[in-house]
Amino acid sequence: MCGRYKLTVSWAEIHRLYNLTNSVNLRPRYNIAPTQDVLAIVFDGETKQRRGEMLRWGLVPFWAKDVKIGYHLINAKAETITERPAYREAFKKRRCIIPADAFYEWQETGQSLKQPYAIAMKDRSVFGFAGLWEKWTDKASGETIRSCTIITTEPNALCAPIYNRMPAILDPADYAAWLGEQPASNDALRAMLKPFPAERMEAFKIGTKIGNVKYDEPELVEPLA
Repeated sequence: MCGRYKLTVSWAEIHRLYNLTNSVNLRPRYNIAPTQDVLAIVFDGETKQRRGEMLRWGLVPFWAKDVKIGYHLINAKAETITERPAYREAFKKRRCIIPADAFYEWQETGQSLKQPYAIAMKDRSVFGFAGLWEKWTDKASGETIRSCTIITTEPNALCAPIYNRMPAILDPADYAAWLGEQPASNDALRAMLKPFPAERMEAFKIGTKIGNVKYDEPELVEPLA
């Protein structure tokens, strides 16, 4: 599962890294949580350009009766992504990249409180989760909600002692194919959803304040002594 992460770099850096064509009002976030609006990179098939968009975290399929289903669809398992009705069509047509510079997982300790970890690249660079997005319209009100989910996969050697899943982090060489800018088969796309190389990442213990979704401050990611 991936239920929390952070993105603290500037919009200018995101714009440069992903070669975007629009502007988004982005502020540093240290405790991004489900149901909140998150930054996603999508490819606009009409203009043939990449865009940054704010999407609600928790996928609401186009056929859903109401938005509540999104609470249960914050993550999509890579192993079943072409089988589950909630994800099949989005996997074919609506893939996205969700930028982050760290994510959080909680390790069982045998005690009442789990130990949270921050997991990031060793060089603290920005990386991209593989994601899916959808557009859902409320038939009663006409309101349209654009939402997303983060794909998870098996853990690498770094993450496995902490938790039994990890987000699927894309190789930048795969960005164009993942977004649909280049043709790619289902098998090729699924092959991208593999554990990220552990030797390029590090994990460190952080304080339990990360569990409070209302708390969003830099000290959340300070390593414990």
